[in-house]
Formats: sequence, structure tokens, C-alpha cells
Amino acid sequence: MTLEWYVNYSWYNTPWGGNAVSRAVTEKTGVDIRFISPDGSESETLDALIAGDNLPDLVTLGWWETQLTEIVDGGMAYSLNELADQYDPYFWTVADRRRLAWYARPDGSTYCYPNSSYTPEDYQGEERIGSNQTFLVRQDIYEAIGSPDMTTPEGFADAVRSAAERFPTVDGTPLIPIGAHEFTNRGCDSFDLFLMNFLAIPYEKDGRFYDRYTDPEYKRWLAMFRQLGEEGLLANDIFIDKRAQMEEKLAEGRYFCMIYQRTDLAEQQRALYEKNPGGAYIAIDGPRNADGDPHTLPGTSINGWTVTLISRNCAHPDKAIRLMSFLMGEEGQKLIALGIEGEHYHMVDGRAELTEEVKRLMREDYPAYVAQVGADDTYWMLQDNRVQTRWKPLDDPALRQMEEWTYPYTCYTGQYDTAFISGSEADAADKRIAAIHGEMLPQLLLAPTQEDFEALWEQYVARREEAGLALLLEESTRQMDAAKVRLGLT
Repeated sequence: MTLEWYVNYSWYNTPWGGNAVSRAVTEKTGVDIRFISPDGSESETLDALIAGDNLPDLVTLGWWETQLTEIVDGGMAYSLNELADQYDPYFWTVADRRRLAWYARPDGSTYCYPNSSYTPEDYQGEERIGSNQTFLVRQDIYEAIGSPDMTTPEGFADAVRSAAERFPTVDGTPLIPIGAHEFTNRGCDSFDLFLMNFLAIPYEKDGRFYDRYTDPEYKRWLAMFRQLGEEGLLANDIFIDKRAQMEEKLAEGRYFCMIYQRTDLAEQQRALYEKNPGGAYIAIDGPRNADGDPHTLPGTSINGWTVTLISRNCAHPDKAIRLMSFLMGEEGQKLIALGIEGEHYHMVDGRAELTEEVKRLMREDYPAYVAQVGADDTYWMLQDNRVQTRWKPLDDPALRQMEEWTYPYTCYTGQYDTAFISGSEADAADKRIAAIHGEMLPQLLLAPTQEDFEALWEQYVARREEAGLALLLEESTRQMDAAKVRLGLT
């Protein structure tokens, strides 16, 4: 039985069936999988599938995507409750009731299930929940320039200047002084949300949802980046590169520093570390506000990262729900995280220990590891970090420092997650305001002079207000208040 599984990320291109993990899942469930991902725009592709009533058997998308509401309210997804009752009672054993309740609709049914989900209670007494957001520097270059303090705008700028001056090239190619996530029509995570979290800009003030995008601290740091841009230290690459190009440059160690999601460079980090540990990246304290407050880096909330649902177009929903249940359970989680016990790992005192051959393959040729083994959450659609933390190995030196660095700064911010109903006034305002930010962020960073920056900033503030900022903040406050009640955070 083959099920088609749509994953709403154009960068996801891992096939099924060639590696040990996918073969084992198929053997245990009787289900083969054909993954489908967008060739171009994720939003346009998903919209077309919805409009044509052509959703594949399973669908994975971001919890915040407005299409999620369209699919559920449009009757295009099966109720997981009903499928479990009818075909697979085991689902009730492996599904987290809190997550099911969080995603339950007014009819009492839940139509999707999240991955990487944590509740506020999960954070209590747990010291090993990390954030994905890190400030990274290439270790050898950072230490060569004296391991400077980069928490202030002045110190940050001086460090970047020093790195660019002393190391203009990396193995014959130009150094990129500051790296960043991909710029999109909504902005750039590195230069907006992630930067705000490093600056500990609050999400709310006086019980109201706060407009973090116009906070004075955020403006102060954008002005510093603009100054570096005027000096030629914001490379053109960061404004035009897509993920594929960024991964190539990460593999070459061409970035000096970057605010970046650590898991997004895991493969490249392992390769750099294997070649030369000093030429890999380490996490250090990054931008701070004028008071020097600790970073407030979000861990995963109860929303998780993505959600997966079963389409009404699925001719074999019994197979689909059983597949989901298997992947959600302990056996499935160990399989997708570690591989096959006895072949790829052994359990020692309750903790998994990878075989030396697997460790070597992960270090020396990660693409080959994916092609041959396919674990390490290669198939992450239903990964459960909370479960995996109990037994995952702790001995990956290439990645461990980056994760452990985040522990003291990680906090629960799920009460501030917002998602707007497609077609609503708030949704329209959100789209308008995001488009303004996406348009003007590069302009602000590339403004020729500080005077130009100030003029653009005035336009930026005014345009966002005209686009319906007050309405957006009002709806965000309503959602925040409701989430606090549901999460017991009032």
C-alpha cells in the first residue's frame, strides 16, 4: 500500500525506501510512502491543491499556516478521533491528550497532530529543553580576533570589522562577515524575530500584545547593521541566497557570524567539525539590549513546529492512522531517531549509544548516512522531542555545545503564538503588515546614510499603522489572553 504524503517545504527532498529506517517502517506497517513537496512557492502550491480538492493522503504543514483552517473547516480532513476509534485504538495510547485537546475543534474532534510539541508543564524541572535559535561564530576566526564581547552594538560592529580585515577570504573565497536566514516577502528571521528574542524585547506590555517591530532596541541594532552595510560588510549574498546556496557556503565555513537555527546547519557543522574542529561554529552570547538582559529564546510550544493530518482524499485512512500511531509511539520514535537497535545503536543504562560505524558515517559523510540509515529524525514529521530526550545520545561534540548553550536562555512563549483565520480582517492586516516589513527590511539595512535610515523608519512605522496594526494587535491580544487561560498561565 502506497500513501502520498505532502510536506509543505520546497527544501524537503528526502526519498523513501532507500534507507534502513524507511524500509523498516514499511515492513512494520505495510505502508510505502511517496513524498510530495512544492517545486516553488509553498503557499501557492498548497492553495492550488486545496482549490482543486487534490490534497494527497497525508499533509504536513506549519501550524500557523492559514490553509490549516481552510482544510479543516472545509471538511477536507478526517477526524483523528473517529479514525482511532474505528481503526486503531493504539492511537489513544501514544497520542498526548494535552496536544489533542489543544488542537480540538468546537465539534470536539482533533484533525491534526503536532511534532516537536511541549506544554508549559514540560518545562518545569527540565533543564535539557533547548531553543533552536543561536548566535554562532566560526570558532577559529573568533578566537583569533581575541574572543570579543559581541553583546553591544559597538562590540558587535568592531568584531565584524576585525574579522573581515584579518580574514578577507576563506580557502580562497570571500568571507561573508554576517550570515542570515533567507530573506522572503515577509522579512528575515535573523534580522527580525530572532534578533528581537536575543534583545529580550517583550511580547506584551501592560497586558496588551506589544509591537516588537518598532521597539527602540530593535531600531538601535538595525541601525548598527545598516552602518556595517554602509561599510560594505553586509554581503549581497545574504539578501539573495536561498537555502541551497546557504548550505553550500555553510559547508565551506564562509560565514563569520550569524543568528541562525542550529538544527538547520547540523549536516554542515558535522562536516566542518570532522575536517577541523576549530573551523566549525560555536554558540556565544549575542546581541543584548542596553540593560544587558539575558536572551529570551523560545523553546517549542504546545503548537509544535508542523502538524500532520489525513486528507479526506485518502482511500485507506485505516492505513494512514496506523502509520501515524506507529511513528508516534516509542518504537517508531526510536526508529526515526536512532535507526535499528542492534544494528545502528545499543541501549546502555537507558541511554542510546550509536555504533562506531554510524558515528563515523555521520561525521564523515552525512548525506551517505541519510541514504543508508535515514535516522536522526530524517523523517521528522511526527518527531517527539520530549520523548526522544529520555534516551537520545549525548555524545555528538559537533552539535552538543550549540544546544547546551541555549539551555539557560530557553523559555516558554507559546501563549504569544498567533494564527489568523483565512480571509478575516486580522489575516488581511497581518498579510499587509508582513509585506511592508518584507519590503522595507532590506531597504533599512541597505540605507546609504543614517539620515536615509531615519526617513525610511518613519515611513515604515506609518505604513504599518495605516495597514491595520491596531486591529492586528487587538486580535493578537485576544488570542494571547485565550491561550493563557487554556494553558493555565493566568
